[in-house]
Amino acid sequence: MTEPTEPFAPSSPTGPTAPSKDLTTVVHPRRELFEHGLLPIPKLIFSDPTQTLIPLKQKLLEQSSNNRVDSPIIADSLQISIDHATLVLDTLASVLPSVNGNRGENDAVGVDVFDLVVFLYVQSYKKLLPRTHKDSAAVSDVWPSTSAFDGYLSALSPLQLVRSNSRRFMPSQADEEAHQLSYLQKHLANILSLLAEPVEGEGDESLVLTMDRFEHLGLLIQFGDKGSGGNSLSQVSPFFANSDPDMPDVPVPAAQVHDWLLQNIASALEYISERTSSKENGPANASDQDVAMTDACALKVSTGTRGTSFIEGISKSSYVKHASDIKGSSIKVLNCQESAIYILAPLRYATVYGCSDATIVLGAVGKAVRIEHCERVHVIVAAKRICIANCRECVFFLGVNQRPLVIGDNHKLQVAPYNTFYSQLEEHMNEVGILPTVNRWDEPLALGMVDHHDSLSHPAGVSDVQAETATRVDPDQFTNFVIPNWLGGESTGSTENNPFTLPDAYMASQLRNQKNLGEIRQLLREAPLEESRKKELSSALHVYFKDWLYASGNIRQLYCLQGE
Repeated sequence: MTEPTEPFAPSSPTGPTAPSKDLTTVVHPRRELFEHGLLPIPKLIFSDPTQTLIPLKQKLLEQSSNNRVDSPIIADSLQISIDHATLVLDTLASVLPSVNGNRGENDAVGVDVFDLVVFLYVQSYKKLLPRTHKDSAAVSDVWPSTSAFDGYLSALSPLQLVRSNSRRFMPSQADEEAHQLSYLQKHLANILSLLAEPVEGEGDESLVLTMDRFEHLGLLIQFGDKGSGGNSLSQVSPFFANSDPDMPDVPVPAAQVHDWLLQNIASALEYISERTSSKENGPANASDQDVAMTDACALKVSTGTRGTSFIEGISKSSYVKHASDIKGSSIKVLNCQESAIYILAPLRYATVYGCSDATIVLGAVGKAVRIEHCERVHVIVAAKRICIANCRECVFFLGVNQRPLVIGDNHKLQVAPYNTFYSQLEEHMNEVGILPTVNRWDEPLALGMVDHHDSLSHPAGVSDVQAETATRVDPDQFTNFVIPNWLGGESTGSTENNPFTLPDAYMASQLRNQKNLGEIRQLLREAPLEESRKKELSSALHVYFKDWLYASGNIRQLYCLQGE
């Protein structure tokens, strides 16, 4: 990619444009965009984003209605399929800030052209790589090399990178935020040039930003720790904070906005460096999620800054969170193994990362779910959309309004219709905008095997390989998942059944299994057996049931009985 140009010269920040020193208004990158908004579609990644997007923006505006474009226009302009164009539109809608009415929701009129242009520019972002393990031989058996591409996609396969030495050797939240801020710092001038309007004048005054155009930066950054549900960007800026809503706003020179944001980003990077340094030199703080975390074998459950709760390192146990337990609208489940985890709450975003041999129930997620680097995990979730990346031997029981996205190096994935409920499920779904009448669980969309947003080099030809898609669970193997009553929380909800209608084949299998179970019970009750034979039969059933618990992975559900 070419280096970003400077479309306008910097000016000296004076008066109201000086960066704020109030830590409650420190600038942050919007993690939602970087964590849920990157798509590995080669045609969206430009070697020179500015030179490509300037004419593309003009083309889109010419075809737009009120500066908004729909999937067919996006497909034609970017020369991508309608499926990929719909994916772009849906992904952008899922990461937009929700402070401006319907900006954060997709509808029949598509997306704003300027939001789309900023979104496309950021597809050039390269993620921060995990830190290398000190002793790679110690983890050589963690992930079997079953993929033909494992040998040269990376030195370690996906879960080896995750598990190599626990989260201590993965990028910390602070490292990732600093990396994202540095990216914005480097590319800010180009991004502003895509949003600015030319006016008569010379030098610094030739490009200006209106308040409306300035708001589109809210896709990239936010001030303070309130997350995507906070104030609009213009309300915290010195340029438009006191604007009269009844009067047309006065455009601001883009150079002034550029200088003000650069000053704030520099201040934020300095603050992150000082905070990280103090944490490294001082005593460990168990509640700090923005610095490197402890070993994954140690249980850690806490609420970090900016509205995200973390559940990390749970092993061979059960853990439950209800809506009243969660502060904020996002959750991350990290490095958990051989456990049953229940998050029975309405959420906006959820991430499950580096987990194995676990059952994870996510209540209702209204924006996006990402499952990454997991193996032998069962995920049960009602969500607007889900992305599955670099997972193996996982089963997903889905109630999703959009097509499941499958990317990266996956192996033996299965999908099935949603299979559980709890008393407040429908209330939570309604709260975050999930429709029970739409379930696209069986329409996975597989993209490329290579993530173009990582910093690894990939051999020629590998980038064109499509990810292995997911297969459907056989209806005869499908079972309902029962959330124990004592885990269901407050019994004030009205949900008494699965809100998603089961497909006919799965419903028929359920009815057939229920009929067979009834007949077996009847035969056992009527069987003329002596007491000793009844004990033998009971013992045999117990052995077969135990074998089934381990073979199916349902043994992990019994962890919730510990201590009862």
